[in-house]
Amino acid sequence: MIRINLLGQARPKATKQAVPLEATLQILLGIAALVIAVVVLWVTYASQKRDLDTTNARIASLKAEKTSLQQVKQEVDQFEAQKKALQTRIDVIEELQKNRSGAQELLQMVANTVVRVDELWLTSLDRKGNTLEIEGEAGSINAVANFITQLKRSGYFDQIEIKEAKEDDVAKAVTTYGFTMSAAIAPQPSQPAQPQAKPAASPAAPPQPAPKGRS
Repeated sequence: MIRINLLGQARPKATKQAVPLEATLQILLGIAALVIAVVVLWVTYASQKRDLDTTNARIASLKAEKTSLQQVKQEVDQFEAQKKALQTRIDVIEELQKNRSGAQELLQMVANTVVRVDELWLTSLDRKGNTLEIEGEAGSINAVANFITQLKRSGYFDQIEIKEAKEDDVAKAVTTYGFTMSAAIAPQPSQPAQPQAKPAASPAAPPQPAPKGRS
């Protein structure tokens, strides 16, 4: 399409409008502020990310340490249970050994008491705690009384109580008396430590006469 200028005048050129300086500065300041804000946000993000990674690593380390401590705790609990079981066995063995020694000593003391009494024998001994239940036969009531006296003199028994003493027919040819009594085992005093004997001083040698000199 061809345009014809009928006026015969030159067409005026469009003039460019100049941008004000203040507007330019505002734009530059806005861009700079945006860049600074982006930089600050990036630095803050990087710092927070670094702290977060450090915290996560610390948490992972603590979890691993917790797991290790739990294993150690389980092992300690197992050792404590084994120690308790062993201590229980040791206590039982010591108690059995103590009762065994005490029972032997008790039977020996009863036997030593019985042999001092004529016409008396025991048929049953039953220990209940610190009390000894005794049943036996005697040729007379005096023998039973003598047995009680010997028990008291032994120092091993106290609180002796006769429960029953009556004539029976254990032996047809002779008269016998069955008796039942109880005796408490007296606490025994601890043995004092024996003082060590001082070695005897060797006798002093008799003085020797002085040698006679020549006259």
